[in-house]
Amino acid sequence: MNDWTAFGRVDADGTVYVKTAEGDRVVGSWQAGTPEEGLAHFARRFADLVTEVELVEARLKSGAADASHSLTSVKRLRQQLDEAHVVGDIDGLANRLDRLAALAEEKAGEARAARETARIEAVARKTALVEEAEKIAAESTGWKSAGDRLKEILDEWKTIRGVDKKTDGELWKRFATARDGFTRRRGAHFATLDGQRKQAQTAKEELVAEAESLSDSTEWSATANRLKELMAEWKAAPRAAKEAEQRLWERFRAAQDAFFTRRSEVFSARDAEYKGNLDKKLAILAEIEALDVDADPRGAQNKLRDAQAAWHDAGRVPRESAASLDRRWRAAEERIRVAMDSAWRKTTPQDNPLLQQMREQVAEAEQRLERAKAAGDAKRVKEAEQALNSKKQFLALAEQAS
Repeated sequence: MNDWTAFGRVDADGTVYVKTAEGDRVVGSWQAGTPEEGLAHFARRFADLVTEVELVEARLKSGAADASHSLTSVKRLRQQLDEAHVVGDIDGLANRLDRLAALAEEKAGEARAARETARIEAVARKTALVEEAEKIAAESTGWKSAGDRLKEILDEWKTIRGVDKKTDGELWKRFATARDGFTRRRGAHFATLDGQRKQAQTAKEELVAEAESLSDSTEWSATANRLKELMAEWKAAPRAAKEAEQRLWERFRAAQDAFFTRRSEVFSARDAEYKGNLDKKLAILAEIEALDVDADPRGAQNKLRDAQAAWHDAGRVPRESAASLDRRWRAAEERIRVAMDSAWRKTTPQDNPLLQQMREQVAEAEQRLERAKAAGDAKRVKEAEQALNSKKQFLALAEQAS
């Protein structure tokens, strides 16, 4: 830059020349000062041009600039250099620009290859997303998770760049078609489901109505069995809409609870009553079992007869105690019967207590007949005569047997 005469000159009339390998080239005219000042002016222009070339070179080598844009800039500068109104190392700068053009061409090729690789990868990614969306649209029945996944696919789709417009449009059309197909299939499913839920609600309302009608029943066994059947029908029925299902279930459970609570209260009171009856029967049984039937069979039989009425009046006992209690009672009866049979075999017909008892019953029947006749009641007379004849027949048979 300081040795301007090495790259240019100014002739006597002020014409400015730049020196090149092809010869001197006119670059301007200088009339405002000395030739040195003129060369310095055009040298500064060359320095500005060099600065622009250095900037392009630095951005290209750092990767900050797009190689294609850099190549365009280099070609522009190289073309302008042949006519530039500057004084400087034109040939050196031209060689530098040629080297930069080759470098920019190489980097532009690398960039194109990278873009193509990225395009292929982007197309592959979007194609995979489209295929997944199409599979979801055709097969998926997990409506919420599938819908969420389609949203995720769309979000991911928006982040993928580098696909050419035509291919991107074709892939987008497939994705949109798949998404719309899924939306229609999901809508049809829920429309069908809504219909089923309405039917389920109607069916469960009927179950609830029947359960509520049974909640006041006192037919404990039959109603409990029917409520169990209603519960089985409830479980087998499809679900209604969430709010309706919960509301109907609460009513259904309330009806069941009302019935079973009342039954439990009744059963508890009955169990307490049965426990008291058991205590009574145990006391009666203990008394009968303690009798000395061998010493006084007749007295034992009389006490058994009195105890039978008390036993019957005592009422029912808990189911788990009934069988053993009955076995003990029958054993006590059998023990007295055996003792009486033995005593009868040891007595004469006249002293036989059974015959004596039957004779007394015949006498009582005769007295009732007399009273009926005295009252003039034909119906009572007829009934008394039939009873008297029957007792006489039993007495005759017993006397023959003895």
